[in-house]
Amino acid sequence: MDSTMIIILAAVLLGAALPVLAFALAPASVRTTASARARALVHPTAQGRPAASRLWAPPSVVARLERNLSLAGLDWSVPRLVRTKLVLAGGAVLLGVMFVSAQPAPARVLLALVVLVAAYFGPDLVVWGRAKERQEAIRADLADTLDQITISIEAGLGLETAIVRAGEHGSGPLAQELMRTIQDMRVGLSRKEAYTALAERTSVVDLKRFARAIMQADAYGVSVSNVVRTQSKDLRAKRRQRAEEKAMKVPVQVLFPLMVCILPVLFIVVLGPAVANIVAVFGAQ
Repeated sequence: MDSTMIIILAAVLLGAALPVLAFALAPASVRTTASARARALVHPTAQGRPAASRLWAPPSVVARLERNLSLAGLDWSVPRLVRTKLVLAGGAVLLGVMFVSAQPAPARVLLALVVLVAAYFGPDLVVWGRAKERQEAIRADLADTLDQITISIEAGLGLETAIVRAGEHGSGPLAQELMRTIQDMRVGLSRKEAYTALAERTSVVDLKRFARAIMQADAYGVSVSNVVRTQSKDLRAKRRQRAEEKAMKVPVQVLFPLMVCILPVLFIVVLGPAVANIVAVFGAQ
């Protein structure tokens, strides 16, 4: 196959792939009622399951993708993510075929397979990395946010009002999740349903524990201020323990770069001139 035919084929395939890519990236226009939205908030894993099943995706894969999208805070649906993966994989296959047919070689075939795997699993890795980064940000901001909520409650505000103030004055994913919880209650969800949805949208154990504590306090009539104060105190202690644990790991982590990178250079600088003089003396004899 000559270069002219390859260029023509690439142009045709690119023209055919652009509408498919636009369809995959276009936001889905789905109308949901208030009750359907409430059910989706309480059970976020049930949203998008029928549409994903039409793409012949296994239920376990669908559940994993839905979970990662929820943890990452992305508005994408599972069918949209699956379509994007398929489009990228199809484009990688076409480019790989043209790349290998131009000059067949085992190295080119291996490179084409690597690009295909990277194109198919790339969106999953991006979503997983975004989810991990977002959950780490929530874990880092949780203790300070609970301190703000505790101060507001002790000043005489209610729990939801204190959460609204903390969300409005805060930034980051934790503030967004708290404001979404308040919005869920404003659209008709009970406090238990809203905090259950909050616990399901995160993988941070401390935030899950806080949501369960609020639900238990609401169920048994316990003072919410005492619950929030206790949770805030425990989080401060855990944060201090995590900082001490990281500080104890630093000497072990520094040992390898010290032995491999720093000490050899130091030995060369210190012992190099002496070794050169010894070699010169024995060489003169």
